[in-house]
Amino acid sequence: MATVETKPNRGDRRRAATRARLLDAARELFAEKGVGATRLGEITERADVAAGSLYNHFADKDEIVDTLLHEISDGQGAIVDELTADIDDPAAVVAFAHRHFVRLAAADPSFGALAIRLDASHRLMQQTLGPRALRDIDAGVRTGRFKVDDPVAALHFTGGALLGTIAGIVDGRLGADADVFHAESVLRALGVSAAQAAKVARLPMEAGT
Repeated sequence: MATVETKPNRGDRRRAATRARLLDAARELFAEKGVGATRLGEITERADVAAGSLYNHFADKDEIVDTLLHEISDGQGAIVDELTADIDDPAAVVAFAHRHFVRLAAADPSFGALAIRLDASHRLMQQTLGPRALRDIDAGVRTGRFKVDDPVAALHFTGGALLGTIAGIVDGRLGADADVFHAESVLRALGVSAAQAAKVARLPMEAGT
């Protein structure tokens, strides 16, 4: 039986626009003040919507955080997929992906603020980025590039390292080369030789990353 597609009506469009304004406002405030210091009233005020209307879209601040982190990490994961599509070396793909997200934390304070909420971020980033990262680790194991006994365990400890590096970026404790040193450490943890890890972690990245 054929399905009938229905176009969004005016109410649907208005609801979607309000939800988008709330998310945009929350992202701005999280970047400016951090997640913990941002109050729901500040989000509705910045979005210029009635205070009670927030609850038509989100149960609480945690749901806003979850939604933003999911959207950002999934969207950026797709960008990394596109930018690395023609790279054959799994080590180079993994290094590129890790450097991309470290640089994103430095360039986009809202992403950094969301990512360091470790209670939610590890779970959500595993959901959105985990399948991609595990795919790349598996490819490295199959080709002999990586030497790990358990790819799933490798996924978790490299993901944890990424979140730790992002926290260092947000706190201002890591410098401009954090992406390179992080990627080099990840590759070495996956069994790549020190010399190769240093070389691959310093390969040029395309413009826009």
